[in-house]
Amino acid sequence: MPRPRTQREPRRERSGRRTALTAAVTACAVLAGGTPIAYATLGDDAPPTTAAGGAPVGRGTVHVETRLLFGTQRPDGGPDVTDAQFRSFIDRVVTPRFPEGLTFQEGRGQWRDSGGVIERERSYELILLYPASEARRRDPQIERIRTAYEKAYAQESVARLDARTLADF
Repeated sequence: MPRPRTQREPRRERSGRRTALTAAVTACAVLAGGTPIAYATLGDDAPPTTAAGGAPVGRGTVHVETRLLFGTQRPDGGPDVTDAQFRSFIDRVVTPRFPEGLTFQEGRGQWRDSGGVIERERSYELILLYPASEARRRDPQIERIRTAYEKAYAQESVARLDARTLADF
C-alpha cells in the first residue's frame, strides 16, 4: 500500500512526467526526420495576431521568419563541418540570396537519424527575416540553401521552421 503524501512532499512524478512529455513532444516536433515543422502562409500579408477590430498587435510590418537548423556531424563518418566551412557556406550560398541581412548562431542539438539513433552534435541556426509579400519568391531560394548544405556536407536533412511575425527596423 502506498504511503500517503504529506503536504511538504512535492508531487514529483506528475511534474516529472509532464516535463518529460513536453520535452519528448518538442523534440519530436522539431527534429522528427529533420522535416520542416511549419510553413508560413506564402504571400499572406495578414498580421500574425490582431486585437479587437483586426488591428495588428505590436509594431511593424508583417514578415516571415525562417529558421534553418544545420547539423555538423556527417552520417558517412567524415569529419565534422568546421566553423570556417560553415562561414564559407554562408558567404557563398546564403548571402547572395539574402544580402539584406541574416543572423546565425552556434548551438548544440540532437535528433533521431533515419536509423533511429539519437545523434548529438554541434549545430548552427540560421535566421532569415523577409517581408511576407516576398514569401513565394524566397521559398525556392531557401530550399536551394537546404539542398546545397545537404549535398556539400553529406547531411540527411536541414530542418526548416517558418513563422509570421511583425518586424520594425
